[in-house]
Amino acid sequence: MAKSKSKRVLVGLVSQVTGHRRYAKKNTLNTPEPLVLNKYDPVARKVVEYKETKKNLGRNEVKPRKK
Repeated sequence: MAKSKSKRVLVGLVSQVTGHRRYAKKNTLNTPEPLVLNKYDPVARKVVEYKETKKNLGRNEVKPRKK
């Protein structure tokens, strides 16, 4: 069975203090604007603001061919 199309997308959340990344699912119908959440940053060891960015897991990137 194939999966049905979901309105939820995986987004990256980046700490504004240290650059630590988290990942969360977001419902695009209910929240079309970028997420801004207060979450615990284990690097800074305190609660800081995380802002939404692209998912970019660092893999599956298309690299240019060598000539």
